[in-house]
Order: sequence, then C-alpha cells, then structure tokens
Amino acid sequence: MLQVKNLTVFYENALALNGLTLDVRPGEIVGLFGSNSAGKTTLMNTVAGLTLDLKIKEERRGGERITVHGDLKFEGEDILQIKPSDRVKKGIVLCRERHPVFRESSVVENLKISGYLRPTAEVYLTIALVFEMFPHLVRLKSRKAGLLSGGEQQMLAIGMTLVARPRLLLLDEPLLGLSPAMQGDIVRAMRDIQKRGITILVTEQYARPIFPVIDRGYVIENGTLIVSGTGKELMDNPEVKSAYFGI
Repeated sequence: MLQVKNLTVFYENALALNGLTLDVRPGEIVGLFGSNSAGKTTLMNTVAGLTLDLKIKEERRGGERITVHGDLKFEGEDILQIKPSDRVKKGIVLCRERHPVFRESSVVENLKISGYLRPTAEVYLTIALVFEMFPHLVRLKSRKAGLLSGGEQQMLAIGMTLVARPRLLLLDEPLLGLSPAMQGDIVRAMRDIQKRGITILVTEQYARPIFPVIDRGYVIENGTLIVSGTGKELMDNPEVKSAYFGI
C-alpha cells in the first residue's frame, strides 16, 4: 500500500531522514519506533504532504530551505509532489502528535467539521461508529473540545480522522502523555480500526503498550533505519527490548 524508498529530508543543513526505506501492506498495523528527534514525525508529515506544504511556503517567503529526495508511493502512485488535501482524498489521513481540535466547538461539531469532504449521510454513519469505538465520548457529545482531558482530546482527534474515512491512517505518537488507562483505550481502538479494514502506521517512542497489536515494526535513529522485523523478531532483540520496550 505505502512504499517509501531511499527517502531523505533536509531542513537547511540538518538531516531529518537519511535514505529511509520501509513499506506498509494493506490491513497491517506497522509501528515506527525511535527516540525524540529520530525522524518519526518528519516521516509522517512527509507521507501526509505537510513537509511539501511547508517547503512551498518557506520558498515563497525566502525562509528555511527544505529538500526532499527519494520515492514515495501510495498504491503504486508517486505522491511525493501531491498536495496534502489530495492525499486525504486518496485516503491518507494523519492524526498528528497533540492533534489540534476546535476548542470552542463541541465534540459533535468537531466530528462534523472533519467530514467536510464526505457526503452528509456518510459523515453521520461514521460519527456513530466513532461513538461506538470510543463510548467514553458519548456523554461528552455537547461539551466544548477545549474542556476535555488530554486523553479525551486524543480520542476525539482519532475520531476526527476516522470521519475523513482513511484507507491509511497515520498515528503520530497517539499515546504521548496519556495515563495507562487511556493508553489502553487507544490501543484497543487501534485494533478495532484495523478490523474495520483500515491500515495503520503508528509512531511511538515508548513502544511497549503498542507492541501487542503491531504486525511489523521499524526502529530508526537519526533518520536512519536501524532494525526491522515482525513484532516477535523485534521483541526477541535484546537491544530493542532495552531501548524501546522498557524491558
């Protein structure tokens, strides 16, 4: 479904991704693990098209030079130069780290806003699915999003991406700063999302909560691929266990 080959991203003279190669197959949950500044968010932004958008804006104002090289394909189509909105239409949807919500709008209003590209009937069906997946949000339907806890906002953020009807869902550190209970709810939701036919690429620094649900994983450092394999293969690697699984 997603093929990344020799992807390199420079911000001025800083190397964010260094010839990174990976793939995501239909129906999988694939994990991407690494420390802060490893390049996880850069990859997600590049796949979603935000790096391209930033590059164009910086060129217009004569700011930071951003350089992107390599191959990026979605279902065999080169998407490296396709704008973010067109990638969303193709089914590539990003839930960013600390994904912004419309703080003065209610939970339901946030979900409706996210479905602006979809038919109205389809939006309402997906909103019902979101509440089924995150029953905690049901009693908060009318509450302003800015009054939700961090975990509740993360549930809402994932729900907003689902309303956009992704085929490939990009989750950038969805567990960051959440309580263990909330982390468990998000991980269970990931499994539910996969069962509904949505492919997931998820990044995390501390991988242990996500480990039980991934099909395959990649570990990167300084934008470079260090090791990859199935979940079991990564778990059996003592260095990976120590650095990224807390074992």
